Amino acid sequence: MRHLIVLLLLAIPAVSQQVSTSQIPAPDAIRIKEFYRLASAIQDGVWADWSKVPAPLMLVTSETEFLTHHPSPSKEFKKVGEDLYARPRQFPAKLQATFPAFGPPSVIVIGEPANTESKASTPWLFTVMHEHFHQLQNAQPGYFKAVDDLGLSRGDTTGMWMLNYPFPYERPEVVEAFGHLRDLLLRALNEKDAGTFEKVAKEYVEQRKKFFAQLSDDDHKYFSFQLWQEGVARYTQVKAAEAAAQYEPTAEYAALPDFESFSKYAARARAETLDELRQADLATWKRIIVYSFGAAEGFLLDRMNPKWKAQYFQKMVSTDSYFELGK
Repeated sequence: MRHLIVLLLLAIPAVSQQVSTSQIPAPDAIRIKEFYRLASAIQDGVWADWSKVPAPLMLVTSETEFLTHHPSPSKEFKKVGEDLYARPRQFPAKLQATFPAFGPPSVIVIGEPANTESKASTPWLFTVMHEHFHQLQNAQPGYFKAVDDLGLSRGDTTGMWMLNYPFPYERPEVVEAFGHLRDLLLRALNEKDAGTFEKVAKEYVEQRKKFFAQLSDDDHKYFSFQLWQEGVARYTQVKAAEAAAQYEPTAEYAALPDFESFSKYAARARAETLDELRQADLATWKRIIVYSFGAAEGFLLDRMNPKWKAQYFQKMVSTDSYFELGK
């Protein structure tokens, strides 16, 4: 949901032109079919009851948008196949986002791999799993009210505040404290000795409290919300990859020219997120830092407080309480 900007840019009006391409490109059809097959195989092992959430997906190609698994496609879509609808393109072809584009349920809106940050089929599939997790978040009773109750929109009715909130990313004392916290988090994750890990994890919890204590109430709420929403979504993306390490894709998917085995991708997914965090600088990366940092906190919680996920949808929009439970 990095480009949530789409949701919020915009009620783009429907256009009254013909769908230029009624056939979804064959590689895209294979990828979408593989997503639903993969999700069915692994999702409930990553998050309880994930399979109960509707998972409509809209693929954005250069000229056409293809919608599938939606219970009630809007009228501008033309049926072009079994459970497949199309309309002329309205959203950016590079988009990766999830939002209630046509009212509930939320829809994954995503471009073809080559046009997105994913670039290739297997990373694209796990990005779709990331977006599918946002569908699980959005489907929770009280989710949208909990977000509204944060009181951070400051009159913005588009939702763009989620991207543009004026968090003090460049304030020197915040940058310094965050850098120390990041290094301590990485140290804890690298610690193999159980006794030493317990000490470092306890120190991390203490330093985490100090970091948030120097923020205003609104800044604290905003950063905690971003960790809860986007950081845990990245965590889930990695956990989904690891859960799929032994998954056998269809022959059609394996025959795609950019195919990468799930076991190979799973072996590097966590390391890439932690490498990203090591390089991250709050002042320059700004909001993007919540992805790797929040994911790393999820990995830490798996060791500190293995039952933290049972609290995730009971205590929404902040991860702070999970660390209290892990003391």
